[in-house]
Amino acid sequence: MTVNTANRPAGPEDECRIRIAAAGDVHFGRDSDRERAREAFGALEGRVDLVLLAGDLTTHGEPEQASILADAVRDLGIPVLTVLGNHDHHSARADEVTAVLEEAGIVVLDRAHYILEACGTEIGVVGTKGFVGGFTGSHIPDFGEPLLRQVYAEASAEVEALDEGLRAVAMCPFRIVLLHYSPAGETLEGERRDIWAFLGTDRLAAPILEHNPDLVLHGHAHAGTFEGRVGEVPVYNVSVPVMGEDFWVFEMTGSRRAPSEVH
Repeated sequence: MTVNTANRPAGPEDECRIRIAAAGDVHFGRDSDRERAREAFGALEGRVDLVLLAGDLTTHGEPEQASILADAVRDLGIPVLTVLGNHDHHSARADEVTAVLEEAGIVVLDRAHYILEACGTEIGVVGTKGFVGGFTGSHIPDFGEPLLRQVYAEASAEVEALDEGLRAVAMCPFRIVLLHYSPAGETLEGERRDIWAFLGTDRLAAPILEHNPDLVLHGHAHAGTFEGRVGEVPVYNVSVPVMGEDFWVFEMTGSRRAPSEVH
């Protein structure tokens, strides 16, 4: 299995080439964003097989803001999958935001997985928001006041959901993890280290290391680094401020018949 960010010639007939447009932190919120959204998504027609969005679709988590994205993709003709980000939860209306997106045909993943077909094979996408928690030397502990322990427990639930999702898609020849928060310190390089605990946690890395998916995408870290790894698994920070582009198109190639190892 290879993951490329540039065009490649088609391989043998028993291999697939799947093109994925990815972005995070689009932060739609103003009426003036509507035209920008329509142009950005419209430009993907005929270019990709799948669109993956890594959360922070809105500025403040208002359903009216979510409608900007919904209207832009309603007639797109390309599957769109997303997770929500922290901005999408800000107004405590995440259920309404989700409903607006789903009405437009967007698959919203919240501690869930989704299997779709392209190139005559199955792509398993495991999506969850992820959460804060920190990295080596700065972990938020499961100790102390109940509110602090709730933060730890919330991250634990995200880790467990990621593990369960990866088990569910184990037989898919192509497997992708879609997050908002980062599982890897490498993609946070460029951000102030004193805020890394609020940008993700390497606790999310454990199921990635165990199940070895083909690709991990996340956003949230606007000043981070585009590319990193968890073990041998490529991790990309597809936050729009990092990429400097509306989308990054990844190309995955591999056998359409080779299932993943069953755990």
